[in-house]
Amino acid sequence: MDDLVQLTRDNEIAIITINNPPVNVLSPTVAQNIAKAIERVGSDDSLNAAVLIGAGRTFIAGADIKELSKITSGKTQRREGLLPLLRQIEDLKKPVVVAIHGNAFGGGLELAMAGHYRVAHSNTQLGQTEVKLGIIPGAGGTQRLPRLVGIAKAVEMCAEGNLINAQEALKFGLVDRLIEGDLLAEGVRFAREVSGKTPPKTRERNEKLGTPEHNEPLFAAAREKACAKQRGMMAPFAAIDAVEAATRLPFDEGCEVEKKLFRECLFSDQSKALIHLFFGEREVAKIPDVPKDTPIIPINSAAVVGAGTMGGGIAMVFANAGIAVLLKDADQPALDRGLDTIRKNYHSSVKRGRVTQQFVDERLKLIQPTLTYDDFGKVDMVIEAVFEGMALKKEVFAQLDRVCQKGAILASNTSTLNIDEIASATSRPEAVIGTHFFSPANVMRLLEIVRGKWTSKEVIATCMQLSKKLGKIGVLVGNCRGFVGNRMFHHYVREAVFLVEEGATPQAVDQALSDFGMALGPLATGDLAGLDVGWRIRKEYRHLEKPGVRQPVVGDRLCELGRYGQKTGAGWYKYDENRRAIPDPEANELVRKWAIEAGIPQRHISSEEIVERCIYALVNEGARIIEEGIALRAGDIDIIYVNGYGFPAYRGGPMWYADTVGLKKVYERICEFHREFGELWEPAPLLTRLVEEGKTFGEFTSVQTVMA
Repeated sequence: MDDLVQLTRDNEIAIITINNPPVNVLSPTVAQNIAKAIERVGSDDSLNAAVLIGAGRTFIAGADIKELSKITSGKTQRREGLLPLLRQIEDLKKPVVVAIHGNAFGGGLELAMAGHYRVAHSNTQLGQTEVKLGIIPGAGGTQRLPRLVGIAKAVEMCAEGNLINAQEALKFGLVDRLIEGDLLAEGVRFAREVSGKTPPKTRERNEKLGTPEHNEPLFAAAREKACAKQRGMMAPFAAIDAVEAATRLPFDEGCEVEKKLFRECLFSDQSKALIHLFFGEREVAKIPDVPKDTPIIPINSAAVVGAGTMGGGIAMVFANAGIAVLLKDADQPALDRGLDTIRKNYHSSVKRGRVTQQFVDERLKLIQPTLTYDDFGKVDMVIEAVFEGMALKKEVFAQLDRVCQKGAILASNTSTLNIDEIASATSRPEAVIGTHFFSPANVMRLLEIVRGKWTSKEVIATCMQLSKKLGKIGVLVGNCRGFVGNRMFHHYVREAVFLVEEGATPQAVDQALSDFGMALGPLATGDLAGLDVGWRIRKEYRHLEKPGVRQPVVGDRLCELGRYGQKTGAGWYKYDENRRAIPDPEANELVRKWAIEAGIPQRHISSEEIVERCIYALVNEGARIIEEGIALRAGDIDIIYVNGYGFPAYRGGPMWYADTVGLKKVYERICEFHREFGELWEPAPLLTRLVEEGKTFGEFTSVQTVMA
């Protein structure tokens, strides 16, 4: 053993402490040292029982994900993993009490289930979260869990990766006792209670496995739910199959089925993509020229200008994080509408059981409505969320510059506009930054943090740290039209509209991309957001368009008819009273007529071409963005697209997906589109260079700092 695992004793009770900070990851070395400790406990006649506990803030947050990457890359061979250790614990003749606090996820929960008893602090969360990495439990988790909690709960936990709290764990039989006080002391007390008893082996418990007749509808319902909610993913179905094996086969044979399914998932493109995103979420926090010790500005209070959909959602985000927030609008009716929407959103969350009424009441007290800037001088940060127009935003920032205290951060929620121009309206451009929340702001995890030319490192570091407190994934991006997400999205939507103009129906375009895995097709997305939003932006930037280069025409024509999408009951689709999309022959006919008038030939377009043109348009523009330093890494773009634009996580994001397809193949197809459709498809220089050098986006990191 070494410092990672310590063996001490409290008289006749052994205490095995896992100390692998910060989250006690269950690495191979940790597992080996636990095995040595168990062996010593078994051979010491003066010890009657053992308590297995984690040091620090948590029990075990899971296995070492890096080890999985080593296995799939061929750097190491997967041996038996944790299975021998777990059997060794179960076979010990002395009771092993696993004392859990903080988190017991993945391999951590599998280890805990091999113990003879489990006690948990009341703040504990437990879960088989492997499915979120595109894999399933691989150390008997799908076999032991149903023996403890029953089939229905085991399927839910393994196939969906949902966490349960300690109270639920007690109710379902996953833990034997809840602890409110000192976990170690109470764990030792429990161990003394059970010492001398024959330790129960989880693998031998069959009373909760049910019968085939009882289980069949449970498995059918689980598969149906996975089809609907985890569309395109293979791991949920593998998890269900593995749990089903627990009900039909002896334990050891069930473990063999689990092992086979685990390996199939682990070596799949889906698992590699999801593991890429797992590490990508951690990588985005690293900014080369903003050191870890950069001073942070305390944000204890905030204000939001604009109580519309975005402003109200942003106010909720701050309140949910426990930060008091002023919410301002220009007149009382607008402010009342904003507050009413906030209350409705909270009411919906209570109704769905996501939060309690007490939580809502406390949060609403933190949101203070106002019609003036009178109290803005007291807040630490202001987020502007007004109409997307440069003149109005500069007017607001000039006012903020006059009323806000020195040191306050002035942030804009703009989705496309130039942060430097906005900052020029103030005398403190170093305090100005973009914080592009995604709609609905109180739900979406992504936050694009836009660095201006003058933005200070302290402001950047503060916003990156604040994003975590707000429950967001903050990604630092550079300042250009549309930043990263919307700059790329413009090209994606452009191709979607071009495809409709050339003969595809809106339904065909959206269906092809939905089948690819996108949460919503691009045209349905436009209808949801409001076609007038993009129309307004296009008009603002019309003077920058290059003469003679093809631009979409039919989207603007729909807007001229007042067809803005869901909010007007018609856009690319018609909408019923429940805002359900219905194909609209009238819109299709209008589009075809306008396209013919514009001289665009009509033809049949395959779903393969639809996907390639829309997705490769993202990839090509993404390559330009990386080369320009607007994004630091290809992985940053992937995180943005998965968390903000509905790109399927199991495909890893557009840049990872391109690497998976093969950059040479992607490049050659883009060259074909360039020959056929002109300069809009000119291959990005970085893409060309990577293909020539035989490299991937994953191997390339921008040498430039994100610049304005």
